Parts: sequence; structure tokens; C-alpha cells
Amino acid sequence: MLRKRIQLGLIHAAVAMTLVPINSTLNRVMIKELALSALLVAVLASLPYLLSPIQVAIGSFSDRHPVLGYRRSPYILLGLLLCVISVAVSPQVAFLMDTNFVLGLAVGLLAFGAWGMGFNLATVAYFALASELSGEGGRGRTIAIMFFMMISSIIITAILLSSLLDPYSPEVLIRSFRVVSLVALALGLIGLIRLEPRHVSQGAAAEEYGWGTLFRAVWNNPQARLFFVYLIVLLAALLGQDVLLEPFGGEAFEMSVRETTRITAIWGVCVLVALLFTGFLEDRVSKKNIARWGGLAALLGFLLIVASPLIGGLSVFFLGVVSLGLGTGLSTTSNLSLMLDMTTAGNVGLFIGAWGMANAISRLVGSLLGGAVRDVVARMSGNPVAGYMTVFAILAGFMLVSLLLLRWVDVQRFRDQANEELSLIERTAIAIE
Repeated sequence: MLRKRIQLGLIHAAVAMTLVPINSTLNRVMIKELALSALLVAVLASLPYLLSPIQVAIGSFSDRHPVLGYRRSPYILLGLLLCVISVAVSPQVAFLMDTNFVLGLAVGLLAFGAWGMGFNLATVAYFALASELSGEGGRGRTIAIMFFMMISSIIITAILLSSLLDPYSPEVLIRSFRVVSLVALALGLIGLIRLEPRHVSQGAAAEEYGWGTLFRAVWNNPQARLFFVYLIVLLAALLGQDVLLEPFGGEAFEMSVRETTRITAIWGVCVLVALLFTGFLEDRVSKKNIARWGGLAALLGFLLIVASPLIGGLSVFFLGVVSLGLGTGLSTTSNLSLMLDMTTAGNVGLFIGAWGMANAISRLVGSLLGGAVRDVVARMSGNPVAGYMTVFAILAGFMLVSLLLLRWVDVQRFRDQANEELSLIERTAIAIE
């Protein structure tokens, strides 16, 4: 099982590597160097998550329709290819937008949309596969390994980009993104080799649920509904800062492209430390308690980042980044383990798709809200830094709300309610027949 966990980690790392250049480096170049609107950049970066509803369809469809005997691998492969190609062309898209805005925007919609489609295809498939291969007892360990490898890849990618981008130029940026995309493709392909067992039957399962039934199976479960909202609020805070943290470093502290790229590496190291600590605590502390500690640490991180231009400068800012990284690591592992626990046999893909859609919606909400608030406050105050500070204060509020919602999350109640709902669906289907 260790080999399969490492392979799952390689796939997770490969997809995450395509996220770093777009959401960390390119967004800073577009906002600071190309002087594009932060809202526009946030819209492009969030465009992929508008496609998030397909995660429910992909998860449910792949549950019942293997391709050549494989339920998950074909979707992972297609998603990885779309992510890699999109990253390779994204710098040209940004520079085209600077010289020919209308044409660049049209091409950008296609490029970022393709990345989003790939992200949705890959993530719902490999999380469902991770749940199936691990079993309930091993899910926490699988998630810890996957995220350890993912964060390690983010750190290495950030350091690699920082090195390749010194000195910065458009040509160097293009070449660096191509290097990252090729490495990501290689890791993903290695991860897929003999990972998923082939199913004997290639036909569809007897029961095929329509969109209305899928929606009811998730939304009519009060615990599923609560967890869905909880994930949106939590991840909107944790992930909503992706687009703005590096530009904030450039605006508030005059950091260079190379220096702001290192912010991601520092954040990643802290997430990594938290993941190791979470693995140590797995059998000693409940998942909800770990999630609570992570939320508090992330909340403190946001407050320190907000205060950094006012009370301590760069040292307080980096202290906030460290606290945010530690909180993200604690929160990510515990909540993903909870997410995998909140599935039911035979419908793993369905619920994983729903939680994946919550993830995507949260990114959309966090990024769009952050970009819009930053632009509005910056224009009204005449101070771009004030715009960033306002956004981080709002994200701190989101973290506080998520901590309140976490109190009512109950995995066992979710399972009881899900089993009741699915039994009702089956009885209704028999009655109709």
C-alpha cells in the first residue's frame, strides 16, 4: 500500500505543481509588472472553478462507467494533460493581454478554462481513488502522505522558479513555465503506472442517478449540507489569499519577483512541518480538534499579515506567513480526512465530487471577493496596500465563521442520514419500476 500511496502523492504533487506558476508567480507579474486589474486577474485565476459542478457528474459517472476497465485513471490522465498544456502557454497569454487586450482576454479564457477543466477532472478522480484504495482506517495516513508530497513539490517548484527567474525577463518566465510543466507531466505519468486495479466488468452499474437525484442525495442530508457550507467558508479563507499574498509583498514591502516567489516556499515549509505534526497526532487527537487548532493558527496568521505594514514591517509579515502555513497544514490534513470519512460505499465518487465542488466554489468566492475588494478599496483610498489589508481582514472573518460551523460537524450523523436518503432513493426507484 505504501507504493500506491506514494504514487497517489506523485499525482497530487503533479497537479499542484501546475498551480504554483499560475496562482503565485504569474498573478504577481500580471498585477505588478503588467499593471492589470487585480479583479481581472482574480477572474481569470478563478475561471477554472466556474466549471466545478462537473465534479459531481464526473464522480458519479466514473463510479458507474469504467473506461477500458478503469474507473479513475483515464480522468486523471486527461486532467493532467490539460493542466500541463495550460501552464506551458499561460505566460504568452499574459503578455498577449498586455499588447492586445481583447485577443489576449479571449485566449486567456480558453487557456485558464482548459486548466480548470483539467483540475476538476484530475482531482475528483484521484481523491476518489485514494478513498477506495486506502479504506477507512488508512485514509488519514494516505492524505498525510499525499499532502506531504504535494507541499514538498510546491516548495521545490517555488525554489526552482525563484532560481530560474533571476534575472527576470519575459523570455525567462516563458522558459521557466515550460520546465515546470514538463516535470509535472513526468511525475503524473509515473504515479499512474499500475496504480488502479482493472475492473473485470466494463459495463455501467445497474443504477444510474440523474442530476436531480444526485442533488437530493447530497443536499437533503443536513450534515452533508453543513459540511458543504463549512468547506466553502474555510477554503475561501485558506485559498483566497493565493492570488494576493505575493502581490501584497511586492506592494507593501517592495519585494522583487524572486523574493515574493520565496514566500510560497516559506509557506510550504510551514505546511510541511504541520503535516508531519498532524501525522504524529493522528491516533492521539481527534480530527476535529486538529482542524480547530489549524483554524486558530490560520486566523492568527491573517491578523499578523493585516497588521504587518502598521506595526512591524517585514518581520511581522513573515511571522504571519509562518502562522498561516502552519494553520493551513493542520487544517488541510484533518479536514480532508474528515471529507473522505464523509462518503458512503458505492457512492464515493458522488460525495467526493460534491466536496470537490465546494473546494472550487470556495476558490471562486475567495479569489473574486479578494480581487474586487482590493481594487475598490485601493481606488477609494488611493492606497493599494489598504486594499490588500482589507481583503486579509475579511478572510480572517471567514476563518472565524468556519471555526463556529466546525462545532456542529458530525461524521456518524452524516453516514446515518446518507444511508437513510439512499435507501429512500432505492425504494422510490423500485416503486416507479
